[in-house]
Amino acid sequence: MAVLEHFRLLSEQRFLEIYEALSQQGYGPLDGEVAKLLKFRPQAIKKVPLAKRAKLAKNWIEQKHNAELCYELFGTYLVRTKKELVTGFLDATGVPHEDGMIEDIGRAQPDPAKIQAAVKELEDKFGADDVTLYLALCTEQWPGVQELAALWKQRSGAV
Repeated sequence: MAVLEHFRLLSEQRFLEIYEALSQQGYGPLDGEVAKLLKFRPQAIKKVPLAKRAKLAKNWIEQKHNAELCYELFGTYLVRTKKELVTGFLDATGVPHEDGMIEDIGRAQPDPAKIQAAVKELEDKFGADDVTLYLALCTEQWPGVQELAALWKQRSGAV
């Protein structure tokens, strides 16, 4: 699974950036699980620095091999912080959507001939890291579009 493999390729710093972006009111997105690991009460987890909580959360995901959780974390991060990247890709590749939400993923697939140009344009606006992260999600969404998987592998360094 591309999202799980992409997750494994993330540096601790990059995961921390994603974790911080998803934090709300001082709590990280997986702080409940981290609190259980440390045998803390949920409200006491805020005493642990966010960087340490993110590192523990990353290790927990690695142990669980949870691709669905990775997909959810990455998707939430992109929709919350880089929605224009998501909608820009969908628009540029001809995928019908409503504000980034696709009604029928199976029937609405990106035009393979438009993927390279869309990625180049988005990379200029949003940077390589977030575009490559989005390609990992696209590879999961549209496993039949070989151009997505090939491009993600090339960009991520995955084998």
